[in-house]
Amino acid sequence: MNQTEYYTVPFVYQTVQEFQDRPAHITVTVPGSKSITNRALLLATLAQGTSTLRGALFSDDSRHFLQCIQDLGFSVSSDEASSTMIVHGLGGAVPKSEASVYVGSAGTAARFLTAYLGVSRGTFRLNASEQMKKRPMAPLLSVLRDLGTHITYHEKDGCFPFTLTGEGPRTSSMKVNIDHSSQFLSALLIASPCFPEDVHIRLEGSHGMAYIAMTTRMMEEFGVAAKPLPPQTYLIPHGQSYHALDYQIEPDVSAACYFYAMALLLGISVTVRHVSMDSIQGDMQFLAFLRKMGCQVEAAPMGVTVTGPKYGRYPGITADMHTCSDQAITLAAVAPFASSPTVITGIGHIRHQESDRIRAICTELSRMGIRCQEGEDSITIYPGQPHPCRILTYDDHRMAMGFSLTGLRAPGIVIDDPGCCRKTFPQYFTVLDQAVANLTPSRPANPEG
Repeated sequence: MNQTEYYTVPFVYQTVQEFQDRPAHITVTVPGSKSITNRALLLATLAQGTSTLRGALFSDDSRHFLQCIQDLGFSVSSDEASSTMIVHGLGGAVPKSEASVYVGSAGTAARFLTAYLGVSRGTFRLNASEQMKKRPMAPLLSVLRDLGTHITYHEKDGCFPFTLTGEGPRTSSMKVNIDHSSQFLSALLIASPCFPEDVHIRLEGSHGMAYIAMTTRMMEEFGVAAKPLPPQTYLIPHGQSYHALDYQIEPDVSAACYFYAMALLLGISVTVRHVSMDSIQGDMQFLAFLRKMGCQVEAAPMGVTVTGPKYGRYPGITADMHTCSDQAITLAAVAPFASSPTVITGIGHIRHQESDRIRAICTELSRMGIRCQEGEDSITIYPGQPHPCRILTYDDHRMAMGFSLTGLRAPGIVIDDPGCCRKTFPQYFTVLDQAVANLTPSRPANPEG
């Protein structure tokens, strides 16, 4: 496989059908959660003392976040072999009063560090990749400006790159719109202990509340409680502080869902090691959609197992995916093989992510000969047989990973620029190849390992 140019997806559907008297089973391991890793990194930076983060994800996004923290003067060490990061936090203080950081294409680093540095004392220049320069930042920067942060834009107003200069927040009451990204609210919530008094955050919109729940739960684990108050307000009482932890990061459910979708697509059984049914990640909702399409979902000793319907025969569904929108591409990639149309709703905000994902999904499905209809915040996909096609990925890791599934059941699907998966899952295609190679007509009982 050429990781920098293209990846030809192995067509395995016909082979797997030979196993239908004993459904094929695979077991895979995925890296740590990107969402949890990056939240834990900032929480550890804000804590007083040394935190050890275990099971951490090492990808382009997390490496950019680590480098930013080091560029701010924090002592950080990491061991990729053991998936461990050690962060020496300073209780909210930034070691350097002047610094430049580069967040790459990491949305969490971009939003989280902007909020933290925006309410800190000092002058900080933040730059980003060309992709990140196009993604929304204005709602968060508007809040910081109202808090007293001076912002100098170096290219386009409301976008990277910019310089933040501040003497600490002049108020602790704010309003933030999260229609384009829940990370704006998560960023302000995590930074709230840096304020000198009780913090009140009123929000507009309701996108991504599963990620907000993840944020507040992790804040509480590190020692700070954020109290939701009606209507749509959070109170963070003053006097709380983060404490250092030895913290175990969950496997990335977003990554696991590609392999769970394989179970649906191929009519096989898939176990992802160490995934738990009580995971704090919003993408666990995707398993509920798989159930509606005929899958069985079980907690196994070594992880969660999904078993697809026989012969990979399943109906289309209507799915409001606002709580697990990263999986919209995943569902779209398997929708052509359903027996009825699939309608994906609640995804308007994904137009503003690594790519305009609604437009990208519809463009690539159409190039495969699949009929689909694009709405402002929805997609309708009709059944059909995809024809051979080279899938453009738009420098978007989820387009690459999601549409690789289509090729498992339709011959001739080639993924352009598979290396874009470095953002969150650098070894995705290696793991996929291993999973396909390990397909066997058996399903272990009570597997261990």
